[in-house]
Amino acid sequence: MEIDKWVGIFPLWAVFLLTLAICLGAAEAGAMLAKAALCQKDGKEPEAPLASLVGAMLGLLAFLLAFTFGMTAARFDARKELVLEEANAIGTTYLRAGLVPETQGLEIRRLLRKYVEIRLSATPENLPQSLSESEAIHGQLWSQIKSLVQEDMDSELRSLLIASLNEVIDLHQSRQTVALEYRIPGSIWLGTYLLAMLSLLAVGYQVGMSGFRRLWGTPVLAAAFAVVITMVADIDRPGEGLIRVSQQPIADVQKMMLRSSP
Repeated sequence: MEIDKWVGIFPLWAVFLLTLAICLGAAEAGAMLAKAALCQKDGKEPEAPLASLVGAMLGLLAFLLAFTFGMTAARFDARKELVLEEANAIGTTYLRAGLVPETQGLEIRRLLRKYVEIRLSATPENLPQSLSESEAIHGQLWSQIKSLVQEDMDSELRSLLIASLNEVIDLHQSRQTVALEYRIPGSIWLGTYLLAMLSLLAVGYQVGMSGFRRLWGTPVLAAAFAVVITMVADIDRPGEGLIRVSQQPIADVQKMMLRSSP
């Protein structure tokens, strides 16, 4: 199984605990290696070069975490912008539908109200069904647009309605792609966990070489890294966890639709 799929399967609390266990296990393994090295030879590792090595590894891990967090935050911002754009496109299409012949206009508005309801009720559990229903409504809306060709109406108004409906359909695909396809690659997850293990291994080795079996600051450091990695995993999961994109713009459009119904 690819590591990005593996990270996505586990709940966030399990990701945190597993990451914490990996970091603490690596630190403990480093301390054991230091103890074995001290038993096999006289004297300790030179303190200054060892501290420089540990500092460099921790700095590299911090850089990788910052890079990964920035990548995820950028996609989080993109998802927020797409929600706002979709809400505007749906609202524009709904208003323009009020200017076309009543037969098609009322049906288009009804379908858009149903479409917004589906978008707001989507959850990770019913996501496949919601996507299928949304795409079915796209087809029904397009059928209503095609029937307008036979109507005696302003061609410019018809073109504007077609353009806004096209935007609604395109934004649906954009939101689906950004949310489901544009995720953190497995190679970055693998590199992050490997570097975290090596960094905590080096920290444990340094602590062991100093003559201590354990250092109370090591669990705190491991917990800090686990928190950051869990936050990245949270942001990388649209619709799950604590950090979610607000659907309020679409909810506001729904309120506007209800006020101006039918």
